[in-house]
Amino acid sequence: MAKEYNVAIVGATGAVGEQLRHLLAKANFPVKNIKLLASARSAGKTLPVGDKHYVVEELTKDAFEGVDIAFFSAGGDRSIEFSQAAIDAGAVVIDNTSAFRMDENTPLVVPEVNPQALKDHHGLIANPNCSTIQMVVALNPIRDAFGLDRVIVSTYQAVSGAGTTAIEEMRQQYRDIEAGNDIQSPGILPVGGDEKHYQMAYNVLPQIDKFQDNHYTYEEMKMTNETKKILGDDTIGVSATCVRVPVVYGHSESVYFEVDKDDVTIEDIQNVLRNAPGVGLEDDINQQLYPQAVNAEKKTETFVGRIRKDLDFPRGFHMWVVSDNLWKGAALNSIQIAEQMVADKLI
Repeated sequence: MAKEYNVAIVGATGAVGEQLRHLLAKANFPVKNIKLLASARSAGKTLPVGDKHYVVEELTKDAFEGVDIAFFSAGGDRSIEFSQAAIDAGAVVIDNTSAFRMDENTPLVVPEVNPQALKDHHGLIANPNCSTIQMVVALNPIRDAFGLDRVIVSTYQAVSGAGTTAIEEMRQQYRDIEAGNDIQSPGILPVGGDEKHYQMAYNVLPQIDKFQDNHYTYEEMKMTNETKKILGDDTIGVSATCVRVPVVYGHSESVYFEVDKDDVTIEDIQNVLRNAPGVGLEDDINQQLYPQAVNAEKKTETFVGRIRKDLDFPRGFHMWVVSDNLWKGAALNSIQIAEQMVADKLI
């Protein structure tokens, strides 16, 4: 008889938690029981997982008894405070925050790219940044076939990446503008904890997370450092500019990359991506076919298109990469990590 797993979702009421609940009902491993954990103010709410409903419990260090898999998506501070209690109780923690991503003892995993890293877990696996995930899903098969020297990426990131309150703030701004009213003072974007906040409606904000001493934002440094860790290669040059755009769901990226081999063609890149795991190739300029955020919502694939050679550098290429940031960028990748671990008998 196949083992059944007791699962906990920490942050079950949040944007990623909602998608975890939805996807867990379809997960490719048997689930025996589900615990929904959140703050004290959310305790007592009833939320669905598939066709069943569960009462939300308060997140405490004693809440993980009997849990086999614990998905954490309640912010880095909560992960730091409670993840060890889950591990001590016997659970494998799959963490959606940035708290442990660059810890040398914590695997940072995208199942299509580096599933072998799961074998080195010590009860904790980190889920990468949403923008990093979709980029490495697209880049890894190219690297395997042709090598990879350098990556320059500009992102166009959806507001849902900042949470449900950011979505509602933007929507309210649109309502106020269309009604001819003054918009309320923004309080969330670009960064909730930063000093200044700006209008998102009809705007583009070239800041995601706080600025670092090197003039990059923390989000941009996540993409740089996480890409190198996932691909296992510190020699790859990676730099990023991360931008928030007034889209609700779906991150888009303009990715420039340089391969190692000469004479690689657009068709070579297309053929590799056409057969790559997790990739949906949408690249036909004659039909105006290319990835769009609105079409990627609630899709499992990372979509790639607009593949073209750089006009000046023969080993350089450009491509457009789009994925649902709450699915493959967060909840889906976490579920896939759990599925991979079950399949490999690591849980």
